[in-house]
Amino acid sequence: MNKVYGSAAEALDGLLFDGMTIAAGGFGLCGIPELLLQAIKEAGTQNLTFASNNAGVDDFGIGILLQTKQVKKMMSSYVGENAEFMRQYLSEELELEFNPQGTLAERMRAGGAGIPGFYTKTGVGTQIAEGKEHKDFDGETYILERGIFANLSIVKAWKADTTGNCIFRKTARNFNPPAAMCGKTCIMEVEEIVEPGALDPDNIHLPGIYVHRLVQGEHETRIAHRTVTEA
Repeated sequence: MNKVYGSAAEALDGLLFDGMTIAAGGFGLCGIPELLLQAIKEAGTQNLTFASNNAGVDDFGIGILLQTKQVKKMMSSYVGENAEFMRQYLSEELELEFNPQGTLAERMRAGGAGIPGFYTKTGVGTQIAEGKEHKDFDGETYILERGIFANLSIVKAWKADTTGNCIFRKTARNFNPPAAMCGKTCIMEVEEIVEPGALDPDNIHLPGIYVHRLVQGEHETRIAHRTVTEA
């Protein structure tokens, strides 16, 4: 089975539809699948829900889809440094499901493991807990959080072989693995694609069983005054 596609647009072919949910990797500005996001922008897909640690900035990451108003809802843990995000949220043009960072990561991981929900103490007694089921275990109160099951995962890796076994670099490893796991289909943008056997099996961060399509990406770049470290 050939998983390697010639471009981001080819890798996304047949997978995009209005109203879909997309899990996107990246931590801060590191490890963002920028070519795939650009291809989604060019495809013009509308009313998207994104599960992602953050929404990038105004001119990078998911921020480019906010500019074109293709995003209906964000499921995020950090929403700073994006003026357009703030404007759309305050004007009620954009829905926000705010998550503690660890909760968001576990919701993605749970979805990838087929777990529909789990209980956590994080958020008890705060706005995060409003409207959620509460349950006591051993005298402590927990809230129920639902696993995230996305229609599509888009992630970025440092190296991968042609079967999808991959290695992430530094902080890019934080959210890319759980984001990759929770999508019905996962597309991975990779800086370097190698042949099977070229990567040490003990160093694999995510096995290729989770990855359905691969596309050759680019090395991390430097954007204006913001530094994007190699990830």
